[in-house]
Amino acid sequence: MQVVILAGGLGTRLQPLTAQVPKPMVPVAGVPYLEHQLRLLARQSLGEIVMLTGYLGEQIEAYFGDGRRLGLRIRYCREAKPMGTGGAIREARGWLAESFLVIYGDSYLPIEYYEVGRSLAHAGAAAVMAVYHDTLGETNVRPNVAVAEDGAVVRYDKRAPAGASGLEYIEAGVLALRRTVLDLLPPAGAVSLEEETFPMLVERRWLFAYPTGQRFYDMGTPERLKAIEEYLA
Repeated sequence: MQVVILAGGLGTRLQPLTAQVPKPMVPVAGVPYLEHQLRLLARQSLGEIVMLTGYLGEQIEAYFGDGRRLGLRIRYCREAKPMGTGGAIREARGWLAESFLVIYGDSYLPIEYYEVGRSLAHAGAAAVMAVYHDTLGETNVRPNVAVAEDGAVVRYDKRAPAGASGLEYIEAGVLALRRTVLDLLPPAGAVSLEEETFPMLVERRWLFAYPTGQRFYDMGTPERLKAIEEYLA
């Protein structure tokens, strides 16, 4: 199954680490973080990668090249200006399969990614989102997803305050999408998956959850960067 990696963010919360390198290239346990993610994909035989780059994207392209060193085939689509997570995917539409996985270039969820893709077919949904029930508060991320009994995501609110009613899960950084989801996006301009696309999918009941008991890691802040480094080391 094809994997799209969102690797174009500015990483402002990790300054000054990201002043000279893009966020996915910040060293973690001896190598750029993104190498850990790509090696996980290679171990799962997910070899077809579309890398969506932006800020200092030439460093990612120069380091990983065509991906052959890791047993992968990597193609790059670099945005000339920030287009948001949805806009970046839309710009690569001509390279995308009928269905594909999406992962963030700054998070790590060690599960079987094929299973997320298979659940897309089983649910008959347009999109599937891996979600994590963080009962112990390990991730330090507020719950932002509500799931119905049939598995449909009925609310997604990344800005919800702590303890918001009905929100039990956290988006865990792995998605499966049908290419038809892109038909919902405006034809030009910046678009956010989180702020614009997910609410449209929720309204149509086209977004389903893939619950996992495996916690995810991300490098969004210095504290979280330390946690993911300890795990990967």
